[in-house]
Amino acid sequence: MCTASDNSGQDPFKALKLIPKPKTRDVVTTSLKAAVSIILILSVSIALYSVIHGAARPDFFLWPDSADPALYMTRFKSDDSPTNISHIAFGLGGSTGTWAKRAAYSDLWWKPGFTRGFVFLEKEPDEKTRFGIGHRVSSDWRRFRRTVGSESAVRIARVAVDLFRVGLPNVRWFVMGDDDTVFFPENMAAVLGKYDHRRMVYVGGNSESVEQDVMHAYDMAFGGGGFAISYPLAAELAAAMDGCLNRYHNFYGSDQRVWACVGELGVGLTREPGFHQIDIRGDPFGLLAAHPLVPLVSLHHLDSINPLFPNQTQLESFGALMKAYEADPSRILQQCFCYHHKYKWSVSVSWGYTVQIFPVLLTAKELETPQLTFKTWRTWSDGPFTFNTRPVSSDPCQRPIVFYLSSVVEGETNKTVTTYKRSVAQPVSNCNKDYAHAVAIENIVVSASRMEPQELNQSPRRQCCDIDGNLGNGTMRIRIRRCKHSETITI
Repeated sequence: MCTASDNSGQDPFKALKLIPKPKTRDVVTTSLKAAVSIILILSVSIALYSVIHGAARPDFFLWPDSADPALYMTRFKSDDSPTNISHIAFGLGGSTGTWAKRAAYSDLWWKPGFTRGFVFLEKEPDEKTRFGIGHRVSSDWRRFRRTVGSESAVRIARVAVDLFRVGLPNVRWFVMGDDDTVFFPENMAAVLGKYDHRRMVYVGGNSESVEQDVMHAYDMAFGGGGFAISYPLAAELAAAMDGCLNRYHNFYGSDQRVWACVGELGVGLTREPGFHQIDIRGDPFGLLAAHPLVPLVSLHHLDSINPLFPNQTQLESFGALMKAYEADPSRILQQCFCYHHKYKWSVSVSWGYTVQIFPVLLTAKELETPQLTFKTWRTWSDGPFTFNTRPVSSDPCQRPIVFYLSSVVEGETNKTVTTYKRSVAQPVSNCNKDYAHAVAIENIVVSASRMEPQELNQSPRRQCCDIDGNLGNGTMRIRIRRCKHSETITI
């Protein structure tokens, strides 16, 4: 017969009741100590991760809008504000072997405090290496297959992904280029502003030399000239690229790999002629003096062409060009032409670069067609190119008298005054008097109003110019203006 004196063996919870209950204060204290310990361990782990993997943050430590594309899309769903430089992140593919020489190119266009981005290198550089732009070490790329091309092709193809994973806030566009690419940021913002950054967009240009397009692809953005991808496309690419790269291990360049992976997402190239690969050899004068009616966005292969200005190094030449660009970004290299009917001259102005006086009357179509002062990239041939060209006359008396930019002055009320000096003395023997009058001119002064950033975006119209009839003291004066209603720009 059981008694009620001891039932502890039959009640499994009775033993717990015999344990003294801790005080509430002790529970709180213990919990706080545990929480502090966890935070400390996590902080140490992150610090160790940063030491081991360089300055890059782990994926879980991204900015909220970059870590969650849906959150980003919600945040910018109704943001119709104009795209500006702050919305662009630049990613340059470089190496410790080339950066020391090419860093000066990025110094020309990089604006500390305004432009954002990094140059991605294959390893940590020497402590003495100078950087104007921030740098990062590319994430592991050696695990991917490759059968052709250099090892760097895979690494640079992943710059878009590495740049996205940095997690810069408020980015609409990711722009990739090489460490010898000169970008024109204000013009880049104006061009990208035409497109909806909330959609998947892939913007760039192809090669100037047809032989290069045939070898690689016509519908690919060549990476040296640079290309841009919108935030939604970058987010999709970041998720898909690692699996994609191994499928295209036989492709030669990094840009071709990116093009293939973007294509797998169903996105095609949107061409913008202002991206310049500069796949040409020799003198780029003819190409730049007849720039298409679009904003200048980028120039590449600067070490492979003649300096833009005579008797200057390439860096000096670009320093001069950038001074004009800073004065009026949208107008740089924009071509206009006018005529001096008394002397039968055709005058072509490539603003901020050169002015040419042709001693004959030429049509607008002739003047806007680049003169063939250059060769193809691979075979050094006279073509074919992806645009029309016209030969330089074999008759010295039919060749233009060329003037190059010498100074830029920003005047009052949004105006600029640029001066161009004759490059070399040209012989006048055996040429007519009209040619002799042209050779007598030593300076050309061009005045213009500052061009609006959106001027060239929607159905752009080439502007007109007037020549002052007074050519005294060896100076010609030209005024650039908007064309009047029904005014033509030809003879």
